[in-house]
Parts: sequence; C-alpha cells; structure tokens
Amino acid sequence: MIRTVVLVGLFSARVRDYQDQLDALDAQVTTLGVRVHARFVQRRGVSAGGVRLLSSPLSRRFLIGTGKLAQVAAACASADIDAIVFVNELTAYQRRWLSARFGRPVLTRTDVARSTSALTVPARPRRLSTDRTAKPNRHRR
Repeated sequence: MIRTVVLVGLFSARVRDYQDQLDALDAQVTTLGVRVHARFVQRRGVSAGGVRLLSSPLSRRFLIGTGKLAQVAAACASADIDAIVFVNELTAYQRRWLSARFGRPVLTRTDVARSTSALTVPARPRRLSTDRTAKPNRHRR
C-alpha cells in the first residue's frame, strides 16, 4: 500500500491552469488516504528556445528534464516516499525508466482515478509458471 507520494507534472506554457490540475490530483490522492509530500512542475516553452517544442516531452526516456529529475529523486531519497504520481500520461517505456531511476513505482493520474479504496501499484501481467516437478493428480477408482 502506498502512503506517501510526490506529484510531478510537465506542462506547456500554453497551459494556464497547471496549478489547478495539480490541486485536483492532490485532492484525489488525499481522498484515498495518501499524503502528498511535495509537488514538482516542469514548464515547457516558457523560455524563448522552448516555444517550438511546447507539446513534446523534454526527454523521451524520462518525460521531464534531467534537472527536475534530480530534484524529484533527491526529494524521494530524503523522505519516505512510496511512489511518484505524474499528472501526465506515460508510455510503458517512460514508466519503466522512471521507476528504475527513482527506485519506486511511478503512477499516473489515470492510475489514481481507477483506484477505489487506496493507491496500489499497477498490477503486472503474471506469467503462468509450469511446475514440472509436480506429479499429476490421478484419481483411483
């Protein structure tokens, strides 16, 4: 079970209500009984050079920039953070790399919306293992 999280979001300069989006996610998470330790915002296109790339991620692997990634990792290391929740949708590739980098599960707003009672780590599909040492169950007549 997840008790403490950090919220992270990448927002274009065109998005004016990014604080409202973080507030809404914060409220959703808090309603589920999870404490929000910190919130991190990465803005895209605020500088003159970033305007042409407003809607694209800063990093194909991590979505956010390396500086913001380091800030989030430091916050997770300094506190007992159970998971990171992104406002943005993530690809499986990004989720895998972010989880590996943070050493914690990485969730999205969609994962929080699906949760009914408490945040849990998204289930991975399980592979059926075949136990070849088990003896077949034979019925006697």
